[in-house]
Amino acid sequence: MTRHKLPAAFFQRPDPLQIARELLGKHLYTNIDGVVTAGRVVETEAYRHEGDQSLTMHLQRKRQQAQGLYLPGGHAYIYTVYNRYALFNITTHDAEHPDAVLIRAIEPTLGIDEMLRRRGMVEAKRALTAGPGVLSQALGITPALTGRLVTGETVWFEDHGETLAPADIVASARVGLEYAGTEAAGLPWRFRLKDSKWTSPAK
Repeated sequence: MTRHKLPAAFFQRPDPLQIARELLGKHLYTNIDGVVTAGRVVETEAYRHEGDQSLTMHLQRKRQQAQGLYLPGGHAYIYTVYNRYALFNITTHDAEHPDAVLIRAIEPTLGIDEMLRRRGMVEAKRALTAGPGVLSQALGITPALTGRLVTGETVWFEDHGETLAPADIVASARVGLEYAGTEAAGLPWRFRLKDSKWTSPAK
């Protein structure tokens, strides 16, 4: 199997929608305190500074924290919701454009026993990593990693040579953005692998 780590250039392209789609089928790795865990990406969401009221509101609401989006593509941007769930995003494009891709779900592939321990679970079922907050917990991702390159030795992505056809990808509205208005909530910028049992249960 041919495999290689995704370089920063992968994330520094100008279209976060393209990057969000192309991350499907890639493998996300973490090495936290010497423990490696990984999973195949099965669900993402794109956020773009143009035409996306949800991102505009995020930049306003989390003004200080959101400065983490103003980094060249390929940096981790992690923030918490409900004072509990850490959401793992990757900056895209360049430091002048606060675009990002959110990783929403993975299919666990490596270090599953450690993921179960972190999640307090005994069985590897969908709830282990199907959702942005739980996948971060399973992989040991916390806001402390904000600003860290996702091309290093702590967090990185690998291409294992999987090729997806357009028919393999389902595009739909992103999750939980009703507060940003009908237009933003309806943008079909959530991407999932068709028929994957590991995608998040959110409609």
